[in-house]
Order: sequence, then structure tokens, then C-alpha cells
Amino acid sequence: MCGRFSLTVDIVQLQALFRFVYTGTFPPRFNIAPSQEVLTVVEENGIRIGKMMKWGLVPSWANDPKIGWKMINARAETVDEKASFRHALKRRRCLILADGFYEWKKEGAKKIPYRFTLRNGEPFAFAGLWERWDKQGEPLYTCTIITTTANELVSTIHERMPVILPPERQEAWLDPRLDDSDYVKSLLQPYPAEEMKMYEVSTIVNSPKNDVMECIEPVNSE
Repeated sequence: MCGRFSLTVDIVQLQALFRFVYTGTFPPRFNIAPSQEVLTVVEENGIRIGKMMKWGLVPSWANDPKIGWKMINARAETVDEKASFRHALKRRRCLILADGFYEWKKEGAKKIPYRFTLRNGEPFAFAGLWERWDKQGEPLYTCTIITTTANELVSTIHERMPVILPPERQEAWLDPRLDDSDYVKSLLQPYPAEEMKMYEVSTIVNSPKNDVMECIEPVNSE
């Protein structure tokens, strides 16, 4: 699964890398958690638009937005089969921007947090789905992160990992005219392990209340 990540890169750099229009600001985030606002990129009329959305997808047909707590992730293997996700897979795909994500390794009674990044340190894009929910007046925009089988690096800590889309797959993923579910699913592959790195971080990251730089700093490293 993916239950925590970071995005500490300047918004101007993000816009240059992912080529999207965005008029707001985005302060560095070191410990993004479910139910919080995340920075996404969608395509509208051929233009990439940056939008803030709540992490935890609420299907348009849902009666209670609290269902989003159960929808922070969608499995790549079954995303086209689940009622909560299959329509979004066809028409409402997005990029969810990040520069690292966290997983925890069980060691006895302890859970040791690790941060995963690209080896080159660049920000990247998770494969995401989004929905608009309109049953309480003001529209609620929500999203979910798609996960897949962990690569050789991440599997040392956890059996699942978020789908990271390389730049050459992002255009197809965002294209709302592309509704071939089989092809879209073929884009959802584990990111190459040799292009990633990981390191242990402080247990301060265990609490989503802690959103400080110490969350991303290495510990117990030579």
C-alpha cells in the first residue's frame, strides 16, 4: 500500500517538470497523510491543470464521504473490476506528485520507517484516479493512489508499492480520450528498482501530526 508520502519541491520546479498550469502555492510537505490535500495534475481540453484534491477517493454514487478513508489506494491488478474505481480508470486519471514515500519494516514489536526516492532525487508522479462528489453542495474532489507488486528494493520492506509513472507513460495516462482499460492497465508496472534508493528515517514520521524536515532526514546511516 501507500499510506504516507512527501512533496518538498518548489512549485515552479514542479510546473517545469510536469508542464501544468497552477495559480496557487504549495508549501513543502514532509509527511502527507490520507484525508489531507494533495497536489494532482489532470488534463482538461488538452491542457495539464494542477488541482488540490483530498486523498481518499469518494465515488460519485457514495452517500457518505467517509468512505474515502477506505479508498486511499487501488490495486492495479483489479482496478478495472471494482465499482469504486473502474469508471474513473476510463475517464478520470491523474498524476499525484511526490518526491518520496514511506513504508514501515516490522522488527519484533517495532515498526521502522524507511523513505523511498528516485536515485536521482527528482520528484515523480504516482498513477492516480480522481472523482467529483456533489451531494453536500460544494463539489468535493478526491483521489486515490494505485499500487502494484513491489520491486526488488521495496519488497525488502513491503510487498506492495505505489505505481510511479515514468515521463514516457504520463501523457497516455492523463489522456481522457484513451478509454482502453487493458492498455491503461499495462502502464501500471513496478518502477525499476535500480532507479530508486531507500534509507531509514526517524520514527517522528509515524505520526501524521509531524510535518517537519526531520521526517525526511536519514538516521542510522554511515
